[in-house]
Order: sequence, then structure tokens, then C-alpha cells
Amino acid sequence: MTESSTPHTKTPNQYTQSVDKHDLSGKTLIIFDWDGTLMDSVGLIVEAMHVAGEAHGFQTTDKAVQDIIGLSLMNGIDILYPQASDLQKQGIQQSYAEYYIANSHRTPLFAPIESMLQTLQRQGKQLAVATGKKRKGLDRVLAASSSHQYFVMTRCADEAGSKPDPQMLIDILQATQQGIADAVFVGDSVYDIEMATQLGMSSIAVNYGTASAAELAAQQPTYQVETPQALMALLCGEGVYSSHSL
Repeated sequence: MTESSTPHTKTPNQYTQSVDKHDLSGKTLIIFDWDGTLMDSVGLIVEAMHVAGEAHGFQTTDKAVQDIIGLSLMNGIDILYPQASDLQKQGIQQSYAEYYIANSHRTPLFAPIESMLQTLQRQGKQLAVATGKKRKGLDRVLAASSSHQYFVMTRCADEAGSKPDPQMLIDILQATQQGIADAVFVGDSVYDIEMATQLGMSSIAVNYGTASAAELAAQQPTYQVETPQALMALLCGEGVYSSHSL
């Protein structure tokens, strides 16, 4: 595995640098988070967690749920409902899964994500997924969105630990025989950017998912984009996009 170069030290005032100074064409492996990055599922996740928590006598806020997206489900439940017993937490997990599965038809891929994946494939990029979902959950949404064929490798929280543990990324690098310097990770949560940073991997923070632009900027991602269209332009090298880079 290729050794990573030393991560850049960045300061907030560098957020105004031109994206033209950066080039992703040399990246041969693009690793994506799933919820809030590729799939428009944040709203359903928040709704399902409210339903599940209230079914067992607990309440939380939209922001609190958004803040745990990216973690494994049980880690998130532990944070949201620390006062719940282990049995209650298991019940919340079950209620969440039942509600989410029953309503998963309401979670499409963001436009123009499928077109972006197709373009990256044509360009010869290897694509992968590192997600806080369980394997069963990811396989279900990959099948529902007919997107299995785009990814050479996927890794889930129940296989390699919850973010920001970088083991998922390490597993993907090993399986694809790519080096850290060859890859970039794309995500919408602070845990995503923290995970990439731990390895010294380039990262792209997307502002249209769970975390606010300011929260993501505080993690000093290599790039930061506003929309799925801007993400496509940045990764595919097509057109003009609105983004910041460090």
C-alpha cells in the first residue's frame, strides 16, 4: 500500500482559495458515504428515529438525530437515549428498522448521482462505499436503487467498526490495492471527514446532507461543495461548480 503524504495544515482563511488550484483527475479510487451523500435519506432517518424512540417512551430532536447519522445505529441510539436500558435500546433499534424498511421507497438517489457514478466509471475510476449502515441495510438499498454495479467494494459499520474509526477505509484500500494518496472520501457528516483525516486521505464534504457547512468546515476537509451537481462537477471535471477548497 502506498504511504500517505503528510496531511496539509489548513487555516480558515484559506477557504477562499480557488478550486482551480486542485485537481482530482489523479484520484483512481472514489469512496462515498451513503446516507445524505448519495441517497436522499436523511429525512426518513430522522422520522424513523422519532417514531422508534417515542414507541418506547423517549423523545429527541431533529438536530440530535442528524448529528448521529454516520455512526452505527446502536452507537447512535446510545447517544440519543443514554437513559434507556439495553432492552429498550434493542427495541428502539427494531422499531427503527421496521419503520425505515417499510418506507425506504421514499429515499431516491440525489439527482444527478447516478449520472455521476456512470461518468466516473467511464473514466476508469474505482468506486466504493463506506457507510454506517449494517450490511443487510446497505444491500437492501443498493438493490432498491439498482446501483450495485457501480461499486467494486462496499464496507459497513457491522463489518469494520463505526465511524470515525478508519478501518472501513483501510479495508477498501487493501481490497482495491490502492494507496491513500490515490483515494478521496466523500461524506456529509463530521464523522466522515474525521475518518478520512485520521488516514491522511483527501476528503470532500458535502453541505446538502446532515451537518451544517460550518460544522463541516471546522473539520477542514480538502474540498467542500454545496450541491450534488457541484459534487459531480468536481469529481468528473465537468463544467463550473460552486465550492470551496483548502
